[in-house]
Amino acid sequence: MAVNAKKVAVYVVVVFVLYVIITDPKKAADYMQIGFQGISDAARALGDFATWVADGGK
Repeated sequence: MAVNAKKVAVYVVVVFVLYVIITDPKKAADYMQIGFQGISDAARALGDFATWVADGGK
């Protein structure tokens, strides 16, 4: 039963994403930019943390 719920959830998300892209491509591009900026910030923070740990936590 959980597998079916997961498939339905993925299907709903895909349909929603396609709906947003088709109805308002500019806003969809803004959402993508926000998402990629968040991923970039997270990667930078992990890199800073790894550098801090490598330097002995100083």
